[in-house]
Amino acid sequence: MAMQFYASPEQIMRDRSEYARKGIARGRSVVVLSYEGGVLFVAENLSTALHKVSEIYDRIGFAAVGRYPEFENLRSAGVRLADLHGYSYARRDVTGRQIANVYARTLGAIFTEQQKPFEVEICVAEVGATVEDDELYRITYDGSVQDEPGLVTMGGQSDAISGAIKSRLRPDQTLAEALKLAVEGLASVGGENSQPRKLTANQLEVAILDRNRSGRTFRRLTGLALTAILEDTTAKPAATPEAGLEDKPQPPASPSTPADNASGPAPSTPEGSGEDSGKAADDNGNDE
Repeated sequence: MAMQFYASPEQIMRDRSEYARKGIARGRSVVVLSYEGGVLFVAENLSTALHKVSEIYDRIGFAAVGRYPEFENLRSAGVRLADLHGYSYARRDVTGRQIANVYARTLGAIFTEQQKPFEVEICVAEVGATVEDDELYRITYDGSVQDEPGLVTMGGQSDAISGAIKSRLRPDQTLAEALKLAVEGLASVGGENSQPRKLTANQLEVAILDRNRSGRTFRRLTGLALTAILEDTTAKPAATPEAGLEDKPQPPASPSTPADNASGPAPSTPEGSGEDSGKAADDNGNDE
C-alpha cells in the first residue's frame, strides 16, 4: 500500500499564497481613492462587457482584480446580501464594513478549506458625508482585511503605483485632478524601458461614488464625459507662456487654443472656425 505524500500545514499555506499572488499579479491594476466629491474608481480594462468596478448598494462600491469568474461570484453574493439586509431592516443599516467582513470570512474559509484559493483581491468602498468619513477596505485572497485611508491600489505592480500616487494625494482634489493622478499612477508602470505609458479613455473603466447625490450614488464615467475630463486635465499646461516671450507680440493661436491677446484684440474669425467640436471618444472604458 503506497504511503500518502505528506506536506506540513505551513508549506501548504505558503504554496497557496504563492499561487494566488502570481495569479493576481498578472491582472491589470485598479486604483480607488477619495477626493473632494466622493470616491473614484479607475481600472485598466479593455473589455466592454466584463466590469472590474461595480455597485453593491446605495453608497457602496466594489472593485476587484484577478480571475473574473471568481470575483464576479463574490460581487453577486455581496449584492444579494446587501439587498436582503436592507429589505429586512433599513437601507441605512447596510454598511461597507459589514460587506467587507463577510467577504473576509468567505475568502478566509476558501483559502484554508479548499485546495485552490481564489485568485482575487477586492476593495469595498463606502462614501461618507466628508472625505474623512469615506471607508475603503482592501480584502486579499486569504481573507485579510485592511482599512486603507484614502487610497487602495490592487493588482499588477500595486506598490509602485501606490508610491507614485500617495505623495501627491490631497483630500481637497477635484474629480479632474483625482482622475489625472490615478491615470498617471497606472501609466507609470508597464512601459518600455521603465518609461510611462499613454492611457486613453477606451483603455479605462472609471466610476465614482458621488457624495452629493442622495440615494444611489454610483455612476460610471464613459464616452464624452470621460474624454472631456481627460482632455481638460492634459490641456491646461499649454496655456503657460514661454520664458522671455511675455513682452513680445504673438501671432493669433489656432482655433482650438485660447488666443494670445498680447498684441491687442484678435481679428474676427470667419464663421464656422470657432471651437473644436471633435471631442468624441469611445464610450467604453473597460479592460480585462
